[in-house]
Amino acid sequence: MFFNSLLCILFAIPIVLAHRIEIPAGGKECFYENLEPQDRMTVTFEVGGGGHLDIDFYVSDPQGSVINSQYKRPQGSFSISADKGGKFTYCFSNEMSTYASKTLSFNVHGQLYMGDDERIAPVEQEVRDLSAGLQLVKDEQAYLVVRERIHRDSASIVLSPS
Repeated sequence: MFFNSLLCILFAIPIVLAHRIEIPAGGKECFYENLEPQDRMTVTFEVGGGGHLDIDFYVSDPQGSVINSQYKRPQGSFSISADKGGKFTYCFSNEMSTYASKTLSFNVHGQLYMGDDERIAPVEQEVRDLSAGLQLVKDEQAYLVVRERIHRDSASIVLSPS
């Protein structure tokens, strides 16, 4: 009975695909997430096409202070555990490029702080742990799909007859 219920829950979880955006030369795209204290957010990204396959990425706290920046990266990841609540901003910038637009895939996922309630049933804790593990597997699989596509596109260009 428990096993059947667990399977129903797992199959009810929707499949989440990476967001895919096109950033024009000289352009920038920003996104916003409202976090409460102790909420966690992770952003993973990868450039799938355009120019030198690099992008600038930065995250700002609710006061506008940059808390993480990564420049000219083909892929990257950043996790934060919010110490204060508010609207966090993360941006992908192609402002360094004057001619090449970039195709970017990214995932955002988070974990709401639930407190350490001692009354949580062991089964509920196991389901939470399983959910976190599944999210990691999904992120890795999405990363591998993007990498495979990039390598396939590169190989088709190199191996195509002139």
